[in-house]
Amino acid sequence: MKLVEKIKEPILTEMELFEYKFKEAMISKVPLLNRITHYIVRRKGKQMRPMFVFLVAKMVSEGNFDERTYRGAAIIELIHTATLVHDDVVDDSNRRRGFFSINALWKNKIAVLVGDFLLSKGLLLSIDNNDFDILKLISVAVREMSEGELLQIEKARKLDITEAVYFEIIRQKTATLIAACCGIGAASVGCKDEEIEKMRLFGELIGIAFQIKDDLFDYTDDKIGKPTGIDIKEQKMTLPLIYALNNCTDKEKKWLINSVKNHNRNKTRVKEVIAFVKEKGGIEYTTSKMKEYQVKALELLNSYPNSPYKESLLTMVNYVIERKK
Repeated sequence: MKLVEKIKEPILTEMELFEYKFKEAMISKVPLLNRITHYIVRRKGKQMRPMFVFLVAKMVSEGNFDERTYRGAAIIELIHTATLVHDDVVDDSNRRRGFFSINALWKNKIAVLVGDFLLSKGLLLSIDNNDFDILKLISVAVREMSEGELLQIEKARKLDITEAVYFEIIRQKTATLIAACCGIGAASVGCKDEEIEKMRLFGELIGIAFQIKDDLFDYTDDKIGKPTGIDIKEQKMTLPLIYALNNCTDKEKKWLINSVKNHNRNKTRVKEVIAFVKEKGGIEYTTSKMKEYQVKALELLNSYPNSPYKESLLTMVNYVIERKK
């Protein structure tokens, strides 16, 4: 059994019902929109975000939840899908999860409008049901995701990202949405603010570990996930590179910045940068940081009684840093 299927096992029935409810939440009076949303539903990914919502809700409520949890998961998925559709337009990307992106098939204007439609559907789903606590959690996440993207764009121009700024960017860009999933899971079953915040923090820690793992893939030689050196080609300042920059001579720093800024398309130079980062201990340092976040996330689950849901969340935390793509 694949690890993701094992994680999903305690909430299999809920996930199947969720798929039906998610399709319903997307229905519109416009035939073109229905064709596009049908295409989106058909090419779904692993659905990690709804899984976080359900597993957290079940763990903190000892197995109980109702319609509010399904709505919370649907809101997250609607808004997450909206951001992906818009991202593909911004990045001029023609593929998403091995399929053609919406903008590749229907052009940018329609893709932007579809993203807006999904965003409004998500907001209305919570407003129509007076789920204002859930709406606040997801709205904060959307604001932070936008801020994180813009902060990264601003810093990428100068290549002057400090470690603190790097962590702020990945907290906002990646971790904030997983944090919202876990917070919404707890809020949907009526937890007190303190517990909602604890679960939100749990999601944030996992999200940061997840992104650090993604950044490490750039320095692996295996044929996995994404090609080696792609972040360097895109002039992205990730933790291994930041660590190497902070632990080298002025001459080496000059060469490294010049390589990333002006020679990022040169395959030989990119390989040299990767070798340099490895030599300076960037990989070991980054791996140790990732493990710190993993340990902190696992500690937050200690106070909960053992259950299949807690077990799945523990497996999920380990999967995040041990995955191969």
